[in-house]
Amino acid sequence: MTVAVKDNICTKSLPTTCSSRMLENFTSPFDATVVSLLSENGAAIVGKANCDEFGMGSLNVYSVHGPVVNPFGLEGGPPEQRRSAGGSSGGSAAAVAAGLCDAALGTDTGGSVRLPASYCGVVGLKPSYGIVSRWGVVPFADSLDCVGVVGKDVSTVGRILNAIAKYDERDRTAAPPHVRTKAREMCAIRLGTVGADGLNGLRIGVPQEYFPTELQSSIVQSLTKVLDRLRGKGATIMPVSLPSTPYALSAYYVISSAEASSNLARYDGIEYGLRVEPPPGANLTKTANVYAHSRSLGFGKEVQRRILLGTYALSADAFENYFLQAQRVRKLIKADFDRVFGVPNPLRTYASHDGAFSGGVDVIIHPSAIQTAPALPGLEDTPPSDSSTLNAYVQDVLTVPASLAGLPALSVPAGMGSDGWPIGVSIVGQWGSDEMVRRVGEVLESCELESA
Repeated sequence: MTVAVKDNICTKSLPTTCSSRMLENFTSPFDATVVSLLSENGAAIVGKANCDEFGMGSLNVYSVHGPVVNPFGLEGGPPEQRRSAGGSSGGSAAAVAAGLCDAALGTDTGGSVRLPASYCGVVGLKPSYGIVSRWGVVPFADSLDCVGVVGKDVSTVGRILNAIAKYDERDRTAAPPHVRTKAREMCAIRLGTVGADGLNGLRIGVPQEYFPTELQSSIVQSLTKVLDRLRGKGATIMPVSLPSTPYALSAYYVISSAEASSNLARYDGIEYGLRVEPPPGANLTKTANVYAHSRSLGFGKEVQRRILLGTYALSADAFENYFLQAQRVRKLIKADFDRVFGVPNPLRTYASHDGAFSGGVDVIIHPSAIQTAPALPGLEDTPPSDSSTLNAYVQDVLTVPASLAGLPALSVPAGMGSDGWPIGVSIVGQWGSDEMVRRVGEVLESCELESA
């Protein structure tokens, strides 16, 4: 199987630049754990995939290599309008969609695998946090980063996940073996009560908060058809409420930016990263003045913006009102999910499961994105202006809740929008219920093939 690897995952045979000038000449002396596992299982690593710089972006336009163009619009020749492949793992999704590889590894911090998968019409999985090793992955936000998988179908994604979802003692955030075992047992008990050929007895929740005003009407129509098909396979569709969802996006950008400001502090041009000599006559009495020249030229505008935001959130004046408040919101979001799922959260020390079903839902389904692939800023291959940055941030509004809670989420193609571009829907499960999410994804995929 041929596999592409996102440019923020270390490979010793290929450069790892994180699509940044800061690391433009860096080649890792080792392979990331996920790369080693794939190679050991016979996969061929065919290249590195473009991405937003250090994984920060939703449209894959913040890259020193230039933006990633969605290959869907290139099938019939030069397109009328170039569209985004999504970010930050846009290169991974575009490579799969264009047939350049069978699958690709990406990273998902707030939707960076699911959003590109939706825009490009492929399958994208963010596993449960801690299931796949992050050792050898250049960090953006440690408490959110997950190595994800992009593939043409759910089966391919599942094969890759089975190869890389191994415990790694070098990753301090890895879920320990006994927790993995407990999660598998809980999931197996529940799946054992579901019909082998369909979804008889499975409960699927539709969160009412996942229909913001920005959501395109054609996406709602596609989701309605998906729900009808799943109902036809025996699933029970029921509404659920996740009341903390409206606060998720704000909490995500505070937490992720704060962690990014800490992680990227190491790139100072002295110990790590691009070195830019200060100009003649520069004041060198302060080390900050020496760092500033390297960091100003080495980091792009979006990375600089998030470093500033995160540094402010961690300052003494703002720590309580921003960072701690965002962590409180994150706790509420996790509690919302635990309340609606029927299977207990294996990460909770009190969680136990004897096969009895609590009456909650097994999975949640919602649109992967608020719109089809948006247009790229222009043909000059420059990043969008600051005025459009907020619009880019809103692209993550439907994907960040699962990231904040560390839950498995799978984006599966679900037809076309009114403009003829792909639409994706996401299936979210309880922590450790990756197999259940994949099972629902396979059924949904078969429904789409039957209706084609």
